[in-house]
Amino acid sequence: MVAQPTPLMPHATASWLVDNTSLSFEQIADFCGLHILEVQAMADDLTSAKYTGRDPVHSGELTHEEIERGQEDTEYRLKMHRAPVEVSRTKGARYTPVSKRQDKPDGIAWILRSHPEMSDAQISKLIGTTRNTINAIRERSHWNIQNIQAKDPVTLGLCSQRELDAAVAKAAKNLPQSDDAEDMPVVESGNEKEKLIEQLRAERDDAARAAVEAAQEAEAEAWLLAKRASEAGGSDN
Repeated sequence: MVAQPTPLMPHATASWLVDNTSLSFEQIADFCGLHILEVQAMADDLTSAKYTGRDPVHSGELTHEEIERGQEDTEYRLKMHRAPVEVSRTKGARYTPVSKRQDKPDGIAWILRSHPEMSDAQISKLIGTTRNTINAIRERSHWNIQNIQAKDPVTLGLCSQRELDAAVAKAAKNLPQSDDAEDMPVVESGNEKEKLIEQLRAERDDAARAAVEAAQEAEAEAWLLAKRASEAGGSDN
């Protein structure tokens, strides 16, 4: 069974139904997708937030006839007359939850440090910020610059790894080709994460080779000292 859609503003709708109808709390809670105790609290004026009532008849979500059926029969469950139209964002800057907005400067600082090839427009689109903020952080004139710490925007939840990789790859295409490009190691995937893995592997291999060479040199030196000691002991006899 497909669940019935709830009003666009369930709490405001419930508040209006409590004040303007004799529907039971259970009927209102069922129609608005709320817990019956929430509706009870609205009726008793115990809620911490005060909601301005929203008329579901005016919005087309209910009809007067449907409300009357519910008032005549407390067992009747109200049926949505017209489901609310979902509102979606198709243009404009990326929306960032309020709880994460304070992390934006840290994410911007990380990108400026780790990927200077990215343009301000790309950073603005990826993080959802303004060019003025980007410039202020770049020039260290931001009002909170002393507390800004460069942090990966993916870790902060400001964007996904896929979005970051795509932005970095796009920025890399616009970089001028240097004469030494042929001498640089090629990373097949072009993915920043894989580049880092390749770099770490190379560093690990170099460290391993250095350790082996150091051990061999120490062994050779020890053998040489032992041989000299043996020869010196023989000459004393």
